[in-house]
Amino acid sequence: MPWATRGLRDGVITTRWPQRPDEYGDGFAGTIDITSAEADDRDTDRAIDACPTEAIYRGDDGRLRLDRGRCILCGRCPLIAPHTFAWREGSDVADLTRRSIVVGEPAETEDALRAVRAELAARVRRLRQSVHLRHVDTGSDGSDEWEVQALTNPVYDLHRLGLFFTASPRHADILLVTGLGAHGMTDALLTTLEAMPTPTVVIATGVDAISGGIVGSGYATSGGIGGLLDVDVWVPGSPASPFAILHGILLALDRLPARKETRR
Repeated sequence: MPWATRGLRDGVITTRWPQRPDEYGDGFAGTIDITSAEADDRDTDRAIDACPTEAIYRGDDGRLRLDRGRCILCGRCPLIAPHTFAWREGSDVADLTRRSIVVGEPAETEDALRAVRAELAARVRRLRQSVHLRHVDTGSDGSDEWEVQALTNPVYDLHRLGLFFTASPRHADILLVTGLGAHGMTDALLTTLEAMPTPTVVIATGVDAISGGIVGSGYATSGGIGGLLDVDVWVPGSPASPFAILHGILLALDRLPARKETRR
């Protein structure tokens, strides 16, 4: 049995994250940062013009913004203006509000964030040992689904965290949504949510689910799911990596160690 000898040779390959740091997850360059929010030069303007989803823009105060919920990680901005934009390592990219995943946006007040955390914590208090997820694809290119599927392989093994996918919304605690929010999937998405026992948690996974990504909104899509139902956790990425998805799920469940607080 080659799998047995291979297992003995390779040893344990399952990550210990989040209980222990993971070199790959912590070193994965899965998002982009603004390194100079007040940059005002030709290269920065070129980077703004080159952004295919208009994720980079200047706010009313003239400062740069980078909307990770619209960024498809094409890598153009760090190439064009490396003094203004840079890849950021780490998979802790999820957050509890849509505004919080916009780099350069003034942070919400601590009272407002505390209220959001407290409300979500009250809903998930009963979800401890066994949490079931229902995944719904509302129209994607399949890349997000590959990352979601990877959560069940031996490397990530979400079962070790008491997380399980279920085919029935009636058994689900968390609704994990990918895709653009296609109009043809709206009824199916809302029907799934209605069939889930309350309280429920909704996670928008990937920029397609957050904003519509490169397609945006139009005659066939809603430009993400934010306008269709209330979202509790936003996980940017194009696609969102398995570690980023795990971070979003554990953030929703308030199971992240203190050292893993979300970074802006």
